[in-house]
Amino acid sequence: MTDTTDPPLFDLGNGEQTFPKEIICRLQQLRIVAGFSVQRTDDAVPLAQSLVAGGIGAIELTLRTPVGLQAVQMIAASVPELLIGVGTILTPQQACAARQAGAHFGVSPAMNPRVIQMAQQIGLPFAPGIASPSELDRAIELGCRFVKLFPAEALGGIEYLRSMSAPYQHLGLQYFPLGGIGIENMLDYLREPNVPAIGGSFLVKPQWVKEQDWSAITAQAKQVCDTIQREL
Repeated sequence: MTDTTDPPLFDLGNGEQTFPKEIICRLQQLRIVAGFSVQRTDDAVPLAQSLVAGGIGAIELTLRTPVGLQAVQMIAASVPELLIGVGTILTPQQACAARQAGAHFGVSPAMNPRVIQMAQQIGLPFAPGIASPSELDRAIELGCRFVKLFPAEALGGIEYLRSMSAPYQHLGLQYFPLGGIGIENMLDYLREPNVPAIGGSFLVKPQWVKEQDWSAITAQAKQVCDTIQREL
């Protein structure tokens, strides 16, 4: 008799995990991940500290600048209470470098099988970016059960997520939407049962960082966290 039981959530069948359940649970508690890039290493630690002061417990620091990895190292050493994600991982080499720098997890804007496989090999929890059912299907085939939906709003927003995810609902997949999400629509995503957390670049405005206005970042973070706690 053929066993048609779906594989357990997060289980790749060989004992490995693309995204451990304990990290998903922590994201479920935090609900929002602050996404940003760092242009100057001197800004890395005070920026992270200002987010923590406002109630943010997780970040996605992107590798879009030459100092990205160094900024990850500095934050990991100085702000250990943060759950540190590294974004814009485009190559297997970047996945390795992110892990070595102190990343707790990684994400990418696209679905690159080579990056997923490297992340599995080195034990880096990883969520590939998907924008279509075909990409989602390929990610599932590679063992992923937690994926980044990007760019969420440009794709069609919450209605697109509901429509695209419907055929896969029985698999227990979970989604990490980013792109175009702000204070005005974040709760719509967070009310979806298959969305543990969202990514929010609106928490860190580049002008505030340029002016080193850390209090403005803390105030924005506090407003967002208070809204989430009150409304959900």
